[in-house]
Amino acid sequence: MSVHLLVDFGSTYTKLTAVDIDEEIIIGTSKAMTTVKTDVLDGFNVALSKLENAHPQMGEISAVSACSSAAGGLKMAAIGLVEELTAEAAKRACLGAGALVNHVYAHHLSKKEIKALKQADIDIILLAGGTDGGNKECIIHNATKLKEANLDVPIIVAGNKDAADDIETIFETGQVEYYIVDNVMPKLKVLNVHAAKDVIRQIFITKIIEAKGIKKAEEKTGEIIMPTPESVLYAAELLAKGHEEVEGYGELMIIDVGGATTDVHTIGDGYPKRAEVVLKGLQEPFAKRTVEGDLGMRYSANALVSLMSPYEFKQYYKDVNEDDIQASVKKRYEHVDYLPENEEEEAFDEALARICCDYSMSRHVGTVEVVYTPLGNMYYQTGKDLTEIKYVIGTGGVLINHKDPKRILKEVNQKSDKRLELRPTDPIFLIDKDYILAAMGLLGQKHPKLALKLMKRHLT
Repeated sequence: MSVHLLVDFGSTYTKLTAVDIDEEIIIGTSKAMTTVKTDVLDGFNVALSKLENAHPQMGEISAVSACSSAAGGLKMAAIGLVEELTAEAAKRACLGAGALVNHVYAHHLSKKEIKALKQADIDIILLAGGTDGGNKECIIHNATKLKEANLDVPIIVAGNKDAADDIETIFETGQVEYYIVDNVMPKLKVLNVHAAKDVIRQIFITKIIEAKGIKKAEEKTGEIIMPTPESVLYAAELLAKGHEEVEGYGELMIIDVGGATTDVHTIGDGYPKRAEVVLKGLQEPFAKRTVEGDLGMRYSANALVSLMSPYEFKQYYKDVNEDDIQASVKKRYEHVDYLPENEEEEAFDEALARICCDYSMSRHVGTVEVVYTPLGNMYYQTGKDLTEIKYVIGTGGVLINHKDPKRILKEVNQKSDKRLELRPTDPIFLIDKDYILAAMGLLGQKHPKLALKLMKRHLT
């Protein structure tokens, strides 16, 4: 028996999945509270003991792979020239690499923005700006400001290649850790994020996990090879495309409703489905991820409810007493390990999950704009058309443990009051019941065909 142990150090739980490579089966899974504030190995050891006790036949572990979103995961700032173009391209590169992006700036950095960066809890800055051969003054100005700020944060430069030599000279005169890579938008509206993503992952592996105290886990787990969200995105792409003779599912979506964020991953081109619709704006990545930091079941519950009035909240939970909403929310973000104790609390959690699905979908999918002209109506699409997405896969504790997760997931579907949003119309819903998507992204690095087979077998 050749056992490959796959470890996900999550923000709340450390999750383990054991796979028998020879028999091509999942032996078992387990989880325990993540203990990054003390010793991350404490939680790992608890989860490992649970796994070994439940499966005494498991035998000796021959290989271990790990990913992590513990201690806040990977946090980045993205800087570009134009908000809708290079700044957005930089943001998408960060998100595709598994980062949470709370700071996005365009044009010339101001004193206020530099101050905000100094005070921000970020791990990496991605500096973009200008197409190759285009404007280079702005990115050089911003590089100068970043050097003068003496930020103790690695800076990845992924902008106009004509500015690279000047920026290298600027950074070499200061104490700046920097990396110059290919432009994230070499031509107008064209994305090129692969080189930036590779360097982000390398910095994460070599520096960030050590700074967060997770590095010590490598004595038992081996190298932590990527952020958890990137592992999930890799699994999604593998499941969509297939591998060798094993067919994939085609265009799909994964929605992960977590305690702190709601992540949405979509795999597909998202091109217009109707001949009269014209594509507008920045090119969309084939594998796209968005993260909503104000949509979460526990850590972000307060921010979530602040998005709406009590009347709007009751559209998701009509029987709730308006006076009880804030008290129920407070209970959740002050006690992030809270579990519902009765039917009313379960219904409140379901309402939160439905809001997460609905709002995150509005922010992720493309939209159609109708423009009236003398020649008739023109239709412009911004973002991805996901109306014909084949599968929607739900993951995250609230979906996995709910008695009817489809009732929550239906919030991602096309709605009569949101006709201009290009949401899925008639998808098949699947649930990651065994919480294996991140693990399969890890397994897929060495055994892609096996990872694909196991996902098709276990997604219910």
